[in-house]
Amino acid sequence: MLCDLDNVIRFYDTRELASLERRAGLAEGTTQRVAFAPETDLPLLLGEITKEQWVESIVVGLAGQIPEAQARELGTALANAPFHADSVVVDMLVQVRTHVPLVLVTNATVELEDDLVSLGLAGFADHVISSARVGVAKPDQKIYEIAAGQAGVALDRCLFVDDRLENVEAAVRLGMTGVHYREPADLREALAVLLDR
Repeated sequence: MLCDLDNVIRFYDTRELASLERRAGLAEGTTQRVAFAPETDLPLLLGEITKEQWVESIVVGLAGQIPEAQARELGTALANAPFHADSVVVDMLVQVRTHVPLVLVTNATVELEDDLVSLGLAGFADHVISSARVGVAKPDQKIYEIAAGQAGVALDRCLFVDDRLENVEAAVRLGMTGVHYREPADLREALAVLLDR
């Protein structure tokens, strides 16, 4: 089983960021739209820039909308947003791992390993494939091939779970079974055979 991390297992609390955006006169979500645009986000996810450099690129992206100091405050609030793991999803995946290998496949920063420790998820999966470590990001087919290789199974024997439809569609094109995750029920339905054992 290949599973995404963010917005499946890990969720961020962006309430402070939303409050700062309102104070700055920006629509809620403006900072994230700038931060997660491919030209801003991808260098971070490929391990080419640091989180600090990412914040500076957010500042550049917000230029002209708000003062630089305020933009930096927003970028920093996003970069340091607290996060937690969904215990319902974690419990399901722990059960599944007793039957099949579990591989996390995530577009992540070089801080992923530390993040997993702080989530209490170090050693949670059999393997962790991070875009920042392997130099390719979903939906590039190479990251799926790396993950399947680590699991020791053929691509068509993999179940892939992700919250982004484009990533699921890329996995399906390679012959994987794909699950577009929106809520725990999506995962429970896909894993019913294993969870009911």
